[in-house]
Amino acid sequence: MSSPATAKKKIEWPLEVRQYVQKCFFPENAIPSVTREELEARLKRIITDATDNNNLYTANWAQMPLPQQMIVQERNAAMLSTPVNPWNSSPVNGYRAPQNVSLTPSSPPQKRKSSELASASNGSVTPPWRQSSNKPSFADRVTAPLKSEKRQKLDVQQKLASKFDLEKRQRRFERDAPMTGPPRELSPSKIDASGPVIGRSQKLEKNYFRLTAPPNPETVRPLPILKQTLELLKKKWRKENNYTYICDQFKSLRQDLTVQHIKNDFTVNVYEIHARIALEKGDLGEYNQCQTQLRALYRQKLGGHPTEFLAYRILYFIHTCNRSDMNDVLADLTPADKTDGAVKHALDVRSALALGNYHRFFQLYLATPNMGAYLMDMFVGRERLAALSRICKAYKPDVKIRFVTEELGFESDEQSARFILEYASEEILQEREDGGVKLLTGKAGNLFEAARANAFKLIDLKGQI
Repeated sequence: MSSPATAKKKIEWPLEVRQYVQKCFFPENAIPSVTREELEARLKRIITDATDNNNLYTANWAQMPLPQQMIVQERNAAMLSTPVNPWNSSPVNGYRAPQNVSLTPSSPPQKRKSSELASASNGSVTPPWRQSSNKPSFADRVTAPLKSEKRQKLDVQQKLASKFDLEKRQRRFERDAPMTGPPRELSPSKIDASGPVIGRSQKLEKNYFRLTAPPNPETVRPLPILKQTLELLKKKWRKENNYTYICDQFKSLRQDLTVQHIKNDFTVNVYEIHARIALEKGDLGEYNQCQTQLRALYRQKLGGHPTEFLAYRILYFIHTCNRSDMNDVLADLTPADKTDGAVKHALDVRSALALGNYHRFFQLYLATPNMGAYLMDMFVGRERLAALSRICKAYKPDVKIRFVTEELGFESDEQSARFILEYASEEILQEREDGGVKLLTGKAGNLFEAARANAFKLIDLKGQI
């Protein structure tokens, strides 16, 4: 009987290596032209080479270029027939990490109307490829037999060589072809999509089109023009309030920032303003896109108003009843976050609903800071139904309509009555002898309980309009 296969030796990865792996997969470090498969393959080569060269514990991983950056460098070097090797004779410390731009915070937010607007963890990291139970671990693949490693490296090198040879042949034919325009001028199809584009367009307004090819610098606006565009859009929004036009223009503005790899305080300001406008118009789909990008930008400490949008996130998760993401947000809160007025208000809203204290909830609703009221408007209706269901159980046989108005945050008895009649017949409301109106809670209880259950069932998580 044959002896069992010897278990493969596992590697205890240094903390700096785990942090480097985590950094590779941060959304803000993604490069569209580099696929996840290419990134993982290059990351494996980097760590394997470091292990083979006994550099795993001595390399300066904090200054090590990311795999996607190395891939882009190799592609650019191939265009110039210059090889790039991250483990050549020069030390790893010779690489320079990308520099952060020095920023100044933007002006504080205004309330209610958008037209009135003025870090990685040190814990253990699990690389993405370890999350699949159907594949061997990264340590197993790193410590695989040497023959298999050499064959894999040879295959990768052959693929890269054939790809680069093809590009060289294409460029040779291009050099032989007659030049019909100015020398060194690249057509849109020849632009390297992996690197930033330097825009040359002077147009302030431009419609949004989804990119299906590398961007043309002639149609991309540089940063100074984009700043003028933002001021123009803010004026037009205050004057015309045309959301369809404004949304299209802001998406075009964001696209020009993206293709030029512009990430600074101006970028944050653009996304914040667009998010506020989307909130005002109830477009949660566009708001979510802005919020996602803002989270990545805030992690880079680029300024803006992170606590304002943290409060919006909490209110949004209340609206969608997303307990899982809510728990993640609560776990990430810092003591400084909890002292911010908007964040504290959002946490108080969550607490009031968790305790079933509708009296406190509607007091908070009437005192919502910034633009949080637009988010609360999206779920205040269902909370009013829940409160009416409780009122009908607690107060029988009837209750004054004035009491309902005051408790549920309505502006008038008429507004309160209209809301009730959306879910019940007129017989539920009766005129009192003193001229007031009363709600027959004994008859309305089952109606509001059914309406409450239906309201909590119909939650659109995406919120796209």
